[in-house]
Amino acid sequence: MNKEEKIQEFQKIIDQAKHIVFFTGAGVSTLSGIPDFRSQDGLYNQKYAYPPEEIISHHYFEENPEEFFRFYKDKMLHLDAKPNIVHTFIAECEKKGKSLGVVTQNIDGLHQAAGSKRVYEIHGSVERNYCEKCHKFFNAEYIKDAEGVPYCDACGGIVKPDVVLYEEGLSEAVLNGAIAAIQSSDVLVVLGTSLVVYPAAGLLRYFGGKYLVLINRDATPYDTAADLVINDTFENVFPKLHI
Repeated sequence: MNKEEKIQEFQKIIDQAKHIVFFTGAGVSTLSGIPDFRSQDGLYNQKYAYPPEEIISHHYFEENPEEFFRFYKDKMLHLDAKPNIVHTFIAECEKKGKSLGVVTQNIDGLHQAAGSKRVYEIHGSVERNYCEKCHKFFNAEYIKDAEGVPYCDACGGIVKPDVVLYEEGLSEAVLNGAIAAIQSSDVLVVLGTSLVVYPAAGLLRYFGGKYLVLINRDATPYDTAADLVINDTFENVFPKLHI
């Protein structure tokens, strides 16, 4: 099939689906102007004193909070970003009762901003931040506006973003919810992820439904297992779709 035929086939799959789960990665957020980590222009290919995976690790956060937050606020907080056509399409599927929800590797909160209610954020969210001492909640603006390290205005403890840093485990409750949704779906649509980050990519093995669809600019290790693969940009695919 050529690309146009593949898009038409994807439309048929959406039309016939009863329970869709969307699995989204950084490629969905780049359309909203948020850089990813692994592409040619991503954070892994930019120059810093330390590699990004070192800076956003648990031990670096503990040992160098000033440098951690300097990088985090500069490169990981994108509070002006808006949902794009992919986010709104997914939210509309949920509104129409076709979607069981979203499993996302993204931490930007754009799925919720678009209107999605059932979102399993397996790597956490910049929108949630907690004092390490008293556990008081703070929003993302509090982190962005703080000078240097953000401290709790109640007890003086460091306010830590609720994002999964390197060396930290994923939330068992979120993982279990994501697995249950994937197991209950008849269609799993994977969008904008290279599927090389584990344990997130391993969630695909829980899918036993009818159609596995992969839409990504580049090939992934799971392409041969998919029922439909579209290697193209979202700008070329989603304007041609309807719910």
